[in-house]
Amino acid sequence: MRPVLARRRASPSVLARAVFPGVVAVLVAALVALSGCAASNLPPIPDGIPPGPGTPVPAIDLDAPGRTAEQLHGWAESQSGTLGIPVVALEAYGYAAAVMARSRPGCGIGWTTLAGIAAVESKHGSHGGSRLDADGTVRPPIRGVPLDGSPGVARIVDEAATARAGSPVYVRAMGPFQFLPETWQHWGVDANGDGTADPDNIDDAALTAARYLCASGGDLTTADGWQRALMTYNQSTAYMARVRTHAAAYSVGRRA
Repeated sequence: MRPVLARRRASPSVLARAVFPGVVAVLVAALVALSGCAASNLPPIPDGIPPGPGTPVPAIDLDAPGRTAEQLHGWAESQSGTLGIPVVALEAYGYAAAVMARSRPGCGIGWTTLAGIAAVESKHGSHGGSRLDADGTVRPPIRGVPLDGSPGVARIVDEAATARAGSPVYVRAMGPFQFLPETWQHWGVDANGDGTADPDNIDDAALTAARYLCASGGDLTTADGWQRALMTYNQSTAYMARVRTHAAAYSVGRRA
């Protein structure tokens, strides 16, 4: 870098505007046209509920030791950039859908629904500057606002922590899928084979979410079942609509 010379020289864009204003106008118009073409080439986001299932998840050995989701690396990598979803996260969503297809074949949950929820809840584990490690763990952990009864917020006290602290300690949602501690205690599952059900691990959280949604909605290939599952997860029609939009976009290979 040469800061002195840089201060003395006009930038190329400034020179171009001064000498070739017509050329600049043509170039700008061309760029706008190209960006418009790129946007128009995207497939439209489908309407309707439930959102589509997306690209089929390849058959894998669901009983393999260790982080079984890694078997979906090629499938996830091939669409990660287009969808804007980290490879590790896509592996987790696909694995969870594959597990449920075997254990609850009548549920029919698609990986797109799990991806839609994670997009809304935590931007696939990236909310607030967090990131996904190679093992699927979100660092630093993502925590929701204290549920202290503020306007628009439920009031849920952590009884055990309150007893220790001597003053109210309020519950906060945990991890990339924002589970409440009580819900996690009941539904949490170890999906990556490390022996621990961790709400801050996207493998564990995705499979836990899939189990919870299937139990809540029944047949998620129907509009009634999908809506019932999402409303149980979060009792907000606006939330459900946001998840649907993301999931429907992923189902046709694009970002929302």
